[in-house]
Amino acid sequence: MLSKDRIKEAETNVRTYLDEGLLKKEPLNSDALRVLLKNAQESISSAEKLNSDRTSDLWVIVCSYYSMFYIANAVLRKLGYKVGEKIAHKVTADSLIVYAKGKLKESLIEDYENTKDEALNLAGIKADLLIESFDLEKTKRSKIQYKTEDIDKQSKAKTSLQRAKIFYNELQKILIE
Repeated sequence: MLSKDRIKEAETNVRTYLDEGLLKKEPLNSDALRVLLKNAQESISSAEKLNSDRTSDLWVIVCSYYSMFYIANAVLRKLGYKVGEKIAHKVTADSLIVYAKGKLKESLIEDYENTKDEALNLAGIKADLLIESFDLEKTKRSKIQYKTEDIDKQSKAKTSLQRAKIFYNELQKILIE
């Protein structure tokens, strides 16, 4: 679950990103959105293939993360924001918390319409978990890709792929609205 401190940090960072031009308010660019969606789908397909072939647990994790990164950026573009090239992963993570968390919650509430009272609580928790999964995968991808540690990459790869699929499917709903 996202902590209040993490949410506050993201809100502060996003204001700074906007001031410094690392995140820009920009009208929707259909071509850019199409490319981001294509990259997201290609990344998740690659992760699935690598996982089924048992080719590389490292690249299952990397491809899973990038599918999340691309779909997250597609949602941000749809919401009118473009992430710049510098520290793009951190800007994306913080911007998701600030701009997409509420949209995810709304989308999830629609899914749980029959149990409205419970849905408000569950949707908030699930939205937090989905956004948090991006942060977790960003950290894991960086750790596994750039640091050599003896860890069980196969189970981490499966977790990454599962998170990426859930994240992709939920963010896809926002794009359809």
